[in-house]
Amino acid sequence: MTSLLDLVRNDIHSVFERDPAARTTLEIVLTYPGLHALWGYRLSHWLWKHDFKFLGRVVSQLVRGLTGIEIHPGAIIGQGFFIDHGMGVVIGETAEIGHNVTLYHGVTLGGVSLEKGKRHPTLGDNVVVGAGAKILGAITIGDSSRIGANAVVVKNVPANSVVVGVPGQVVMRSKPSSDELDLHHDRLPDTIGASMASVMARLEAVETRLHMHVFDQVPAAAGPNGNDNGHGNGNGNGNGHDHGSGDNGGSYQPGPHAPDHGLWRGEDFMI
Repeated sequence: MTSLLDLVRNDIHSVFERDPAARTTLEIVLTYPGLHALWGYRLSHWLWKHDFKFLGRVVSQLVRGLTGIEIHPGAIIGQGFFIDHGMGVVIGETAEIGHNVTLYHGVTLGGVSLEKGKRHPTLGDNVVVGAGAKILGAITIGDSSRIGANAVVVKNVPANSVVVGVPGQVVMRSKPSSDELDLHHDRLPDTIGASMASVMARLEAVETRLHMHVFDQVPAAAGPNGNDNGHGNGNGNGNGHDHGSGDNGGSYQPGPHAPDHGLWRGEDFMI
């Protein structure tokens, strides 16, 4: 059985391991609110398990006031847990957190049901949750997964996956992460943008192969009568028949182009 002193040493080691700004043990013990919240949770959790539930809640609320981190005493947290910065972190009553998990500020492990019983997430081992992410409901986040900053996760996530966006898009890694803890927050796939760019590029390739002359334009907004500025169906003669070309057949505005090396054109979006 792990002694209290061993737990404290392991907690401090976790900070050194995951925060390059950490310099000395004294600095960590005195100035890291995530560590203070974890130690306060251990006390409140002991009280909760020994049926001193009111005292457990009192302790957790005192720690919340001191650190800005709210951990319900009923939650279950494994070893090697680390909260970086910490302000605004909320961990619900039935949340379960595995070993060597890292949370950043603004993370919520919340419930979506008023019923008693399991209603908060379960996080596997070596999970990293980016700043501002929300994981909601009795779902499971698989081992060694990374949740991107500000993602909203509402469904199960397989092991060795990355989640980005709102609602969270799950991307399974093609190969397991080589690092025990994946702290590379800069590696977030743009699933929607990449898919759109691929479709647009393929459409342009098809049009080129078919030698189709397609105006890279779309009609301007219709006037108040449902016609283009009151002149008909965008042709300027009022009879609904287009006798002009794309250059003189009314008012047009350019449509978006496919991104070039990941860069969209500002003129396509009025920037």
